[in-house]
Amino acid sequence: MKRVFIGFLGVVAVIFIGFFVIAWRPSIAPAPLPAANSFSPVLVAKGAVLAGAGYCAVCHTASGGQPYAGGYALATPFGVIYSLNITPDPQTGIGNWSEAAFARAMHAGVARDGSYLFPAFPYDHFTKINDDDIQALYAYLMTLPPVNAPAKADTLPFPFNIRYLQAGWQLLFFHGGRYQPDTTKSAAWNRGAYLAESLSHCGGCHTPRNAFGAEEAGHEYAGALIDGWYAPPLTAANPAPVPWTRAELFTYLRTGASDVHGTAAGSMSPVVHTGLAKLPDADIQAIATYFSDIDGAATRAVNTGTALANAITASAQSGQPGADPDAHLYENACASCHYNSATPPPAVRPDLALNTALWLPDPTNFIRVVLNGISLQDGMQGVMMPGFANSMSDDQIARLAAYLRRTRTNLTPWPDLQAKVAAIRAQGPEASQ
Repeated sequence: MKRVFIGFLGVVAVIFIGFFVIAWRPSIAPAPLPAANSFSPVLVAKGAVLAGAGYCAVCHTASGGQPYAGGYALATPFGVIYSLNITPDPQTGIGNWSEAAFARAMHAGVARDGSYLFPAFPYDHFTKINDDDIQALYAYLMTLPPVNAPAKADTLPFPFNIRYLQAGWQLLFFHGGRYQPDTTKSAAWNRGAYLAESLSHCGGCHTPRNAFGAEEAGHEYAGALIDGWYAPPLTAANPAPVPWTRAELFTYLRTGASDVHGTAAGSMSPVVHTGLAKLPDADIQAIATYFSDIDGAATRAVNTGTALANAITASAQSGQPGADPDAHLYENACASCHYNSATPPPAVRPDLALNTALWLPDPTNFIRVVLNGISLQDGMQGVMMPGFANSMSDDQIARLAAYLRRTRTNLTPWPDLQAKVAAIRAQGPEASQ
C-alpha cells in the first residue's frame, strides 16, 4: 500500500508539474510608448471605428471615470471583475505593451507579463479578429490620452482568483484562431459573421453559459440572462410573433427601435448608440444579413400579416376594460401611448402585442422597462417612456404584466410575478444600466 500511495503521489506530481509547464507563458519585454504621429491617421481612424464596434469604451470605462481607464465592474457568478486600464499610460495602462503583446492578449487571453486574463475579457471572440484589425486597434489605443488609473481589486474568492488556473479553462473551452469565411455564403454574410462572432462578440450576451462561465457549445445565440436583462435568442427560437427580418434588424441596430419589435434598452442601448453607431451602414446591413439568415426570417415572414392583424385586434379590444378586471391598469398607464388601429404600427407607438419582451420566457425585460422607463438616450432618438416605479405598486405592475401576457400572447403565464417585480425594484434603476 505504501508503494501504491507513493506511486499515486508521483503521478499527481507529474500531472501537476506538466500542467504548469504547459500553462506557462513567457512575459514580453516592455516596449517604449510609440509616438502618436508614428501611426497613420487612416489607421487610427479605422481603429476608432473598430473600438466602437467592440464596445471597448463601454466595458473599459467606469461610471464617471475617464474613457478607457478601466474600473468598470463586471458581475459574474464567481465575483466581481473590474476591467483594466487600456489607455497608453506606461505605469497603470498598456503604454509599455508592444503590438505583439497586445495581439497576444486579444488572440490568446494572456497579458504582457505572461499572466492569464479572465475570460470576462472576451478573447474567446477576439481571437477571430484578423491581424490588420488588431493593428488598427493598437494604433488607436496608443494615440489616446494616457490616464493614470491603477487596477481595482477583483472580488473573486480562492481558487477562482488564481490566474494560472485559467490555463485549465482554456484547455476545456477556448478554441483559438482567426475567423474563417464560409465559402457557401455571400461576402455580406461573411462580413456580418466576422463582426458578430469576433469584434462585436454578440454571443457574449446572447449565448447561455455553463457552470464554468463558458458559452454553451451547441446553443449559440440561444438567449441568456446577463447584466440584469434577458438577451433574447437570435435564432429561430426567438418567440417574437414577427421574425427579425434583415430590414427590421438593420433599422433596430441603426436607430435603436423597430416598428414591430420594440426599443433598445438596458445593456443593448450602448451597443446600438455607442458601439455600432460608429460602423458604416454597409457593416450594419452585413450583421443584419447574417442574423436574419440564422433566424430563418425569410421563410417565417409569411405569417407577418396575421401577426400584425392580431396585434391590432388586441389593441382595439383593450378599449373595453370591463371585460377584464386588470384592463383599467393598462388603460390608465399605457393605452395613450401604445394604442394602434392600423398596420404597421409606428415605432414611436410600439404595439405591445408585437414587442419581444412580452414573448420572452422571462419577464425581466418587461418589468425593468415598466419600473424604470426608457430615457431619451437609450431608445429611439427623441422618444422616451416614463418609469412607473413611483406610481405603481409591485402588485399593480405584476397584474399589468399578467394582463398583457394573457391578452397579447398565446403563451403560458409568467410565474411569481409579484416576487419578481419586488426583486427587480430592490436592485434599483442603476442595475438596469
